[in-house]
Amino acid sequence: MAEKTENQTDIAVVLLNMGGPEKLEDVEPFLFNLFSDRLIIRLGPAFLQKPIARFISRKRAPKSSKTYELIGGGSPLGKTTADQAAALEKSLVSEGPYKVAVAMRYWHPRAAPTIKDLQMSGIKRIIALPLYPHYSIATSGSSLDDLRKANFATQSPCDIVEIKSWQTQSRYIEALADGIRQTLASFGTDPVQVVYSAHSLPVKFIQEGDPYVDHLQETITALEKITKAPGKICYQSRSGPVEWLTPSTPDMLEQLAREGCRNILMVPISFVSDHVETLYEVDMLYREMAEKLGMRLERAPSLNLNPKFIEALKELVLQKIAEQGW
Repeated sequence: MAEKTENQTDIAVVLLNMGGPEKLEDVEPFLFNLFSDRLIIRLGPAFLQKPIARFISRKRAPKSSKTYELIGGGSPLGKTTADQAAALEKSLVSEGPYKVAVAMRYWHPRAAPTIKDLQMSGIKRIIALPLYPHYSIATSGSSLDDLRKANFATQSPCDIVEIKSWQTQSRYIEALADGIRQTLASFGTDPVQVVYSAHSLPVKFIQEGDPYVDHLQETITALEKITKAPGKICYQSRSGPVEWLTPSTPDMLEQLAREGCRNILMVPISFVSDHVETLYEVDMLYREMAEKLGMRLERAPSLNLNPKFIEALKELVLQKIAEQGW
């Protein structure tokens, strides 16, 4: 174990993620927090944001609760992220006594208590690491903004440096490629179409300069160099009366069926951990849809605690520490 030095004991890594309801009674307050985020969705004038968010969350909670019931009664995202933080902290032991904490955007632990706990333990410098490889204002941008505000609200704000995106990090790409090749092998010699399904965004975000789609393509290009398996991109989890990125994942499945495709390997490209979008939407909803269309659909495994993924996070942290001269 590395000996503690004064230069390292005040540095922490904060993993940023969306969070998710851990039990069914959490669903409505989680949705309220989500729809209260004016950075990603504007519900009328500012003073009406929270009242409208409360109305929407109450209306949607029963349907969303049924979905969470199907995956065990809550999201595993909180536990998985905590486990990732513990694994990263353990992997960093040989480099120094770096503390790793978690801040969720829409559920617990929130940014404010996380910052206060770190400060109480003597932390003065923070590396903010969103668990979103591809930058979007709706994900990394909102989480980083939330962390900054929580930090500046304290009496002695920490120095924060941000890792905004890491779409081509080599260990991350290797981990994804391993999962793709492993799942491709399960089809034997049958032809397979790789389909990358990413979380959708309103088109206006891209028109306003959001690099999300470009970052996705950079990841896919890097993967295809390794796997030699060309893929198609589509977008899942859209909701609301705005123009969303296309094609949607259901539309892609219908298109492939018309083209005579019989085998699909779906890669949930914008998610690094299992949660409702993988466990329900892909594993249940899209698999059933594919079966009805005469196709077999298998999913590449999420990264979760994949050792190469944890190594990717470690390398990102150490690179940022070196860049800062910390």
